[in-house]
Amino acid sequence: MKPRHRVSRAAINLITRFEGYRRKAAQLPDGRWMIGYGHTLTAREGAEVGVEDAEALLLYDLIQVSHGLNEWIYAPLNQNQFDALASFTFNIGLDNFRRSTVLKRLNEGAAIQAACAMELWRKAEFGGERIVIDALVRRRASEKALFLTPPDGWPTAPSPVLQPLLDVDADGLVPREPPAPVTADLAGEEVRVLRADEPAPPPVPPEDEGASPVLAAAEAVASRLQTIFAEPAAEGAAEVPAEADEQEPQNIPAGEESDLVAPEGETLNAASEIAEPAPETIPDEPFAPEIEAALGGHLLDAPAPEEPAEAPSAANDAEVHADTPAEEPQNGHRVLIDDTAPFEFTAPIVQPLKTETRGGPVSLAALAVIGLAFFGGGVFWALNARGAPQTGMVNPLIVGWLAGIAGVGLFSVAVFLLLQRLARADR
Repeated sequence: MKPRHRVSRAAINLITRFEGYRRKAAQLPDGRWMIGYGHTLTAREGAEVGVEDAEALLLYDLIQVSHGLNEWIYAPLNQNQFDALASFTFNIGLDNFRRSTVLKRLNEGAAIQAACAMELWRKAEFGGERIVIDALVRRRASEKALFLTPPDGWPTAPSPVLQPLLDVDADGLVPREPPAPVTADLAGEEVRVLRADEPAPPPVPPEDEGASPVLAAAEAVASRLQTIFAEPAAEGAAEVPAEADEQEPQNIPAGEESDLVAPEGETLNAASEIAEPAPETIPDEPFAPEIEAALGGHLLDAPAPEEPAEAPSAANDAEVHADTPAEEPQNGHRVLIDDTAPFEFTAPIVQPLKTETRGGPVSLAALAVIGLAFFGGGVFWALNARGAPQTGMVNPLIVGWLAGIAGVGLFSVAVFLLLQRLARADR
C-alpha cells in the first residue's frame, strides 16, 4: 500500500516566506478577502488573526492540498519532494496542478523533468498583460531546490570528470525579458500590487509647427483636381459676359471701309459687318479634299445669296434645308445637316427557342426498365452477399447497394422526363 504523506515544517516555512503575513483582513482586487498567510476561505471584513492562528489557517488550507497529492501521484515520493509539491500546488491551485505537466512527468517516473516543469509557472496577470514575475521565479527556484534535495545526501559530480556543457534544448527556461519585480502591499485596507520598475510610456514625438509633407502634397493634389474638374455651372457663369461682349455691335461710321474682305475680293461696308450671321451657316471657304472625303455626305451645298453684303437669314436657311437636294451642290455654300434629329430604331424580334424533350416514349420506357433492373439486381445481390466474408473496401455488398442506388436514379430521371413531356403536350 502506498504511504500517505503529510506536510512538514519545511513546507510551512517555504509557504510563509513567500505568502507574507497579514494580521487584519484586506480586500483583494476581485472582491474576496484575505487574512493570515494567504487564507481566503473564511476571511471576512474586519477580522484579525495572530501569527499562531494564521499558521493554523494555513494548515487547514493544506489539508485539501495533501489529499490531492496523495490521490493523484502514483510514483513514490520522499518528504522533500512532497513538501515542495505542497508549496507549488498551494500557489497555483489544485485544478491547475491536476492538468499540469508536472503531475504527468511525476506519474511517468521522470522526477527531474517534473522539477524543471515547475519553473514554467512564473507568469501572472499584471496591468492587462501576462508578464514574468520576479517573486514567482524565486519561489519556483526554492521549490525546485527543495524537490531535488535528496534525503540521504547529495550525489557527487566532480568538475574534472563531468564538465558542464550548454543545454541548447532548455533555452526556453530563460525568460526573454527580465522578470518584473512585483510585490504585494499588505499594509493598507486593500491589497495592492506594486511594481518597482514601472515601464515608462514611449516618448511622444514633438509636434511640427509647419504642415507635414504628406498634408502639403494632399492639398496640392486637391487644388489641382478642383482646377481640372471645375463645375459646369461656374464655367458657364464665367463665359456669359465674354459672349455678350462679342455679340455687341461695333459703332462704325457709314461710308468707311472695314478691314474685312469678302470672298470675291469686294470690301464690305459697315452694315454688312454688323449683320448677325445665321447660327447654322459656316464660312464660305472651300473645305480641303481630305476633310470633304472624311465628312462624306454630311454637308449640303446651299445657293449663294443675291447680295454678298447680307448674310442669309434664319428663314432663308430653312428654305435651303427644305428645297436643296443633296445631289445638286450650288455655288460653294454648304450647310450642316441636323444630326440631332431622333432616329427611329426598330429592335429585331427574337423568337424564343423551342426546347423539346429529347427521347420518345420508347426511350423513356427503356430507361425506366433499365433503372428497375439495376435496382432489383442490386438489392438481390446485396441480400445474397450478406453471408459472404467482407474483405477490402470494394465487396459484393457495397457493389449491390451502389447498383440499387443507380437504378433508383435512372428510374427517377425517366419519370421526370415523361412528366415534362406530358406537361408540354397539354399546352
